[in-house]
Amino acid sequence: MKKPAHSLLVFLKIKTTYRAFFVALSLLSAIIHGQAEASKKPNILLIISDDLRDRLGCYGASEVFTPNIDALAKQGIRFENAYDQYSVCDPSRSSFLTGLRPEQTGVWDNSTCFRTHLPDAVTLPHSLRNGGYYTASFGKVFHVGPGAKGVDRDVWVDAKNAWNQVEDGGNSKEKPKILEGRNMTNGKLKWCEWGASEGSGENDNDYINATAAIEAMKKSEGKRWFIAVGFHKPHDPFICPKKYFDLYPLESLKLYKDPVDMTPTLPIALPGGATEEAFKAFSDQDRREFMRAYYACTSYMDAQVGRVLDGLKESGSDENTIIIFMGDNGYHLGEREWWNKVTLFERCARIPFIVAGAGVKTDQVCKSPIELVDIYPTLMERCGVEGPQNLAGSSFSPLLVDPSGPGKGYAMTMVTRGKGKGVIIGRSVRTDRWRYTEWDGGRQGIELYDESKDPEETHDESKNPEYKKIIES
Repeated sequence: MKKPAHSLLVFLKIKTTYRAFFVALSLLSAIIHGQAEASKKPNILLIISDDLRDRLGCYGASEVFTPNIDALAKQGIRFENAYDQYSVCDPSRSSFLTGLRPEQTGVWDNSTCFRTHLPDAVTLPHSLRNGGYYTASFGKVFHVGPGAKGVDRDVWVDAKNAWNQVEDGGNSKEKPKILEGRNMTNGKLKWCEWGASEGSGENDNDYINATAAIEAMKKSEGKRWFIAVGFHKPHDPFICPKKYFDLYPLESLKLYKDPVDMTPTLPIALPGGATEEAFKAFSDQDRREFMRAYYACTSYMDAQVGRVLDGLKESGSDENTIIIFMGDNGYHLGEREWWNKVTLFERCARIPFIVAGAGVKTDQVCKSPIELVDIYPTLMERCGVEGPQNLAGSSFSPLLVDPSGPGKGYAMTMVTRGKGKGVIIGRSVRTDRWRYTEWDGGRQGIELYDESKDPEETHDESKNPEYKKIIES
C-alpha cells in the first residue's frame, strides 16, 4: 500500500490535533457549564417563628407592627392558606423536617424525639448536606424536649447527620432586667406571664441567634448553604424590650368576641382542663395584656427578621437565595375563650408562610392550600438534590412560577386528646372552601365550616342536610 504523501501526513496530524483540541474544548465547556449550573443552585434561608399565628400587617392585621415581614411579602409570594400538620411545636417540626405526617412520625407531644420511631429517617437538612450544602442551625429549629442535654440534645436536633454547625443563643446567662410585668393567671399557669425589659434586647436569645446567622452568611462565600434560623418569639413567656410593648397601648387593643349565636363548641375541640379554666377567668384587663404581650413579642421577632435579611443582603448572597418565612403552628387569641394552641380550628392550623428570592415571583398572593410537609420535596426540586422516596408531601414549586395555580387542593391537620391507650385523634381537612373535622373517626363528633362565608368558624354546618354530600366527599 502506497504511503500517504508527507503533506497529507501533516494534514492528518493537524486534523487529529484540531479534533482533539475541539473535543477537549467541548469537554471543558461542558465542565464549565456544569459548574455554572451548579452555582445557580440557590442558597436557602429558612426562618421559623415559634407559635406565630397569621396576625401580621401583610395578612391584614394593620394594628400589628411587622414592617420587615411585610416588606418580605412584597418581595415574594404570601401564601394565604398554609397549614401545619399538628398544631404543637415538636409534632409540627418533626413532621416538616422529616417530610412525614404525624401519623408516620409518631410524635404527638413535646416530649417525644422523632428518632424514637424513626431511627433511620433522613431529615431535610441531612438531605441538603448530602447534596453538597453547608448546613447551619441557629436557635429553635428542631424542638428539644424537656431536660434534654448533651448527647441527648444532639439527637433531638439531628446534630450528627444534619448540620455542619448548630448554635442556640438561648443558653445565654445574661438576662435582661424586667421593668414591669406579671403573671396573668395569678400563678395558676406558670408560663402565662409577660415582662417588659430594659434595653434593646441584645441579651435575648433571638437577637443572639440572628447575629450568629448573619455572621455565618458573611463567611459563606463560595459555598452553597442552607441556614435555618428559629426564633423563640412570640412563644411564651412573653418577655421583650419595653419599647415594643409601647407600640400597643392597652386602650387601643380591640378584643375578639365570639358571636352570641355561635354554634356551641364540641367539648373535645378544646384541650380543656386547668388551662381552659384559667382562661375563662380572664378579665378584659388580662385579655388586653395577653394580646399586647403577644403583639410586642411578634414585633420584636420582626425586628430580628429585619436584621437577618439585612445581613443576607450585605453578604452579597441575596440574589441567589430562596427565603422561606413561616410559623410552626397557629395560635388562638381569644377565639372560643382560648389563648393557646392544640386545636383544629383555622386560627391554630393556619400559619403565615412567605417565599421570596431566587426564581420566585414578587408581590403575589397564593390562595391554594399547601402543607408544611410540602417544604421538603419543594426544596429538593429547587436545589436539585435527591431526597427520600417516601416523603408525604408534594412540591409546590409550580405555585412559585404561577401563584394562581390550583395546587393539590387540600391540607390536613391532626391533634390528639389524652395519652396512651386512651388517646383520641382529631383529624381535619381544609380545601379552598371547606374545613371538615372528625374526632375519633366521627364517634365523638364532626364539624364542617364554610370558610368562604364563615372564616372564624362560628357556625358548624355538619348537621345541615344541604351539605351531606360535601361531608361524604
